[in-house]
Amino acid sequence: MALTVYGSSLSPFVRKVRAVLAEKGIAYEHQQINPFAPPDWFLAISPLKRIPVLRDTDEPEPNTLPDSSVICAYLEAKYPQPALYPATPFARARALWFEEYADTQMMQSIGPGLFFERIVKKFMGRECDESVVAVTLSEKLPAIFDYLEDNVRGREFLIGDSLSVADIAVACMLVNFEHARETLDTKRWPELARYAAAMHARPSIKSSIDEERRFLERQRAA
Repeated sequence: MALTVYGSSLSPFVRKVRAVLAEKGIAYEHQQINPFAPPDWFLAISPLKRIPVLRDTDEPEPNTLPDSSVICAYLEAKYPQPALYPATPFARARALWFEEYADTQMMQSIGPGLFFERIVKKFMGRECDESVVAVTLSEKLPAIFDYLEDNVRGREFLIGDSLSVADIAVACMLVNFEHARETLDTKRWPELARYAAAMHARPSIKSSIDEERRFLERQRAA
């Protein structure tokens, strides 16, 4: 078996795939790919020009899969234990919904309105537009955090009594929120803050966070 994940560590989608692999105890190689300047060969295996892409050399060519949700579903099918997708149809659908919510609604706000402004622009030698950040924090993210607050209230996990892809997807988006030097307001969203802290303390996610923080600290010091 030889699995390779292509993509930047700072991507919440790459982080999601790596967390799934870690939760399942699957060995893999990680190859960094800059999504803003990918090599030509990468474009051939990523039709949407996005990260991550998974290569599984156990499979005949073409042996690559783009898109984090597709990759996670594939890993669940090939390595079903421990299960990260609920067994019952409705619970499974709810998990897929939260994964979609994270990958679209959360990403559309945290990505361009916060992480891009505070982190990516620095890499590009550009100034952060704090007015964009202010709008994101005051107008876009509160409704998202209110929704998640309601859904984690009194719960350890979003779905049922065990970790699922829903938790991993949401937690990985919140990592980028924190990387952008923001913290959840514990008075307004105490349940979400508790939940996020617990998710980010899981070894499968914490290992990526620690690696990424070291990288960001080096970049800030440069």
